[in-house]
Amino acid sequence: MELVTLERIQAARELLKGVTRVTPMEHARDLRKLHGGPVHLKCENLQRTGSFKIRGAYTRIHGLTEAERERGVVAASAGNHAQGVALASSLLGAKSTVFMPLRAPLPKLAATCGYGADVHLHGVLLEETLRAAIEFGERTGAVFIHPFDHPDVIAGQGTVGLEILEQVPGVKTILVATGGGGLVGGVASAVKALRPDVRVVGVQAEEAAAYPPSLAAGAPVRLGSTSTMADGIAVGEPGLVSFAHVESLVDDVVTVSEESLSRAVLLCLERRKLVVEPAGAATVAALLQHVGAFEPPVVAVLSGGNVDPVLLLQIIQHGMTAGGRYLRLRLRVADRPGSLVGVLSCVSELGANVLDVEHSRISGNLGLGEADVELVLETRGPEHCKEVEAALMDAGYAVV
Repeated sequence: MELVTLERIQAARELLKGVTRVTPMEHARDLRKLHGGPVHLKCENLQRTGSFKIRGAYTRIHGLTEAERERGVVAASAGNHAQGVALASSLLGAKSTVFMPLRAPLPKLAATCGYGADVHLHGVLLEETLRAAIEFGERTGAVFIHPFDHPDVIAGQGTVGLEILEQVPGVKTILVATGGGGLVGGVASAVKALRPDVRVVGVQAEEAAAYPPSLAAGAPVRLGSTSTMADGIAVGEPGLVSFAHVESLVDDVVTVSEESLSRAVLLCLERRKLVVEPAGAATVAALLQHVGAFEPPVVAVLSGGNVDPVLLLQIIQHGMTAGGRYLRLRLRVADRPGSLVGVLSCVSELGANVLDVEHSRISGNLGLGEADVELVLETRGPEHCKEVEAALMDAGYAVV
């Protein structure tokens, strides 16, 4: 299969001038020590529509004939591609219809409608939504805009790679969140044409990693199921076009755990002041989980920032737990006035914050005159957890 050329990506960049933003590059000093050199974050979460998707969507829709644009376009997406197609269509004067899953986050649904798309909610699984969109196109003549498996889409996404080389000329490793493979394939096409020495690494969620088995088999392999908080990269099977680019140009594909994903979202929010969705933070998760695995200077692409506020709250709590920032323990104390006050005073002196406390005198394991106190504490990290537990035991409290 013929791969997207550098000239095609450069043409896409000219096309996108005034449409997309050259997103900023942030220096992540807190990640430097993990990899022995500079780490930079390419902030596509600050792109128009909140992700890189507008690059490929605009390039693809612009490439349609006038007659095709008059028939309109149709897409299927849980959020980011939907918004990219909706905005690109509005800018190019084409009618857009977008199919989204029934449980699509309300902010993404509202944003897609706000960009001018006619939105239909269909299916629980994205595969069901995708089938509905394709059937709509066959029935009405609307052109189906694939989220990743088309050369124009890959060329548009490849413009991210051109910007990276200009912003960090000495880059040695580029990490790219990978679902279907359009972004990593495009970035690799641009980068390898100009700097073949730069290592391009795709990052997938462990519970939705279709590329490792596909690369091993030499052809796209469909996963039985996907289950990850990183819904933006939860793709069950690579496309033929994107797979050809990844197989030929991408140096490696690594996976990250759900714990690492949540820690990465929390780190971006706390340390970088950046709102990044789990899929967008997958590259930071790789930096946290695979310490020392990437030659610096490293550029990690933050591919998107569209996250539902309710989900963000859950992810933050998950990330704090994964990072040892929460401590749950149960103490056996004397059942007499002042015992609970003593426990809480001790915790306060240790600098831990009490999030929840439960006092119980009813348990088959309790002796006469004893009570259980269960605490949920916010701490500064794993070492602080150990310090708090040891200090409570030294104070005479039995940790059950």
